[in-house]
Amino acid sequence: METQKFYSNGKLLFTGEYLVLDGAKALAVPTKYGQTLEITPAAGKQIQWTSYDADKSIWFQDTIIFEDIIQKNKSDDYSNVKNKLIEILHQAYKQNPDYINKATGYFIETHLTFPRIWGLGTSSTLINNIAQWLKIDAFELLRESFGGSGYDVACAQTDSPIIYHLVNNEPHFKKVNFNPPFKENIHFVYLNKKQSSTAAIAHYFSKEHSTDKTIAKINKITYEALDCQDGRDFAHLMEKHQVLMSDILETETVREKLFPDFKGVIKSLGAWGGDFVMAISKEDPTDYFHSKGFNTVLNYNEMVL
Repeated sequence: METQKFYSNGKLLFTGEYLVLDGAKALAVPTKYGQTLEITPAAGKQIQWTSYDADKSIWFQDTIIFEDIIQKNKSDDYSNVKNKLIEILHQAYKQNPDYINKATGYFIETHLTFPRIWGLGTSSTLINNIAQWLKIDAFELLRESFGGSGYDVACAQTDSPIIYHLVNNEPHFKKVNFNPPFKENIHFVYLNKKQSSTAAIAHYFSKEHSTDKTIAKINKITYEALDCQDGRDFAHLMEKHQVLMSDILETETVREKLFPDFKGVIKSLGAWGGDFVMAISKEDPTDYFHSKGFNTVLNYNEMVL
């Protein structure tokens, strides 16, 4: 029995968080961390699914019968993870029914290379891996299951930084050359809590805001950041970005909230309030963050592909 194997990159969104949903141009980077999907043919008209965290512990394990996928049978008895998986697999079935109709069953394993709580794209890497396996459109699969802008799926399938934007809800992205000479001044700090991007997006859309002017300003920051050769200029751009987003989200910045005495700039990435932030500083800030109880600090080369 031949096992098929697929891999997708994790992601970080440097600019354009939230506003990318409204058409802003966002700078995003794939990470050195990601997820693999392994599929082995089996019997029983069912999928025996096991998901492993980075430490090899099992974080999800269950059996999903084909009929539940075909009918999209969700149940209160199931975990949220299983129901979400059925939703994804049902949408995949709509895009390519052969994987159920012409199969006897599967053993499926997923393996994360980053701790799941980091929020680097457990869902987007899964979506892209399933799309690779079944040769279907990953963006359509995402749209009909999780929703979101899709920048994370673009990172999952691209091995370089990208500029990403939506036009009439259709994804457009291109590889860009972003290789800042001041990389040693950039670190990524995990805020000790995973942020639900679905909830964060819902919160963003619940605000009444006119975004046209802000989008133009964010687009300008994105392109200036791309060409930036000086660490101080880059830090200034990221600070400007934080202030703009703080106004729109009506939320204080992470620096105001958690790190008011930090010597440098802190920029939220992706969903505000959790996951990773980018810290830009002259000195290595690892000791500072450790002293505040934030022990996961990665430098640029450790994180970015």
